[in-house]
Amino acid sequence: MPVDAQRVDNDARLVDALRREDPDAPEHLVETFGDRVYRLALRITGSNEDAEEAAQDALWAAARKIHTFKGESAFGSWIYRIAANAAYQKLRARRAKAAEIALDDVLPALDEGGRHFEPMDDWSNRVDERALQGELRQVLTEAIDALPPEYRTALVLHDVEGLSNPDIAETLGISLPAVKSRVHRSRLFVRKRLADYMKGA
Repeated sequence: MPVDAQRVDNDARLVDALRREDPDAPEHLVETFGDRVYRLALRITGSNEDAEEAAQDALWAAARKIHTFKGESAFGSWIYRIAANAAYQKLRARRAKAAEIALDDVLPALDEGGRHFEPMDDWSNRVDERALQGELRQVLTEAIDALPPEYRTALVLHDVEGLSNPDIAETLGISLPAVKSRVHRSRLFVRKRLADYMKGA
């Protein structure tokens, strides 16, 4: 059985157990989705404490509200949506990200067709330098963390968690073009941060 089909089948059994209020089902839910939900919440909030609380809130809500899951989307997408909302609530409550970056200040210039017209340095041949690898990982993490939450979430769901654009649109409750735009702009932002670092390396 293909991995995706096996995962869907496993999710179906978990959903059924939750609906039957199997006493072991909440624990299986945490085992299956706990780490992924926590990673997503951490990327959105930037805080271990807030991410833990958001992940717990999301998994608890998913178990309690399983009757609202209609099966029209993947169970994982439904849980990601709950987790993203829980993490956003933590962000709004904390209001610690008041000084959000202006993406237009750091993105490369685009022409009317959306193409780059400022050349970007090609530093890809230096990425394999062993001394740079650890530093690059740190710069990459910091660049992703510097993105506004809605951009960071789209990028993490797409490039880290491997969700498709339609699944992300459904998870976040936004249009497909908005997903594509957020992922694209986020990648450009991260690439520019890496390029700026490589210039000084």
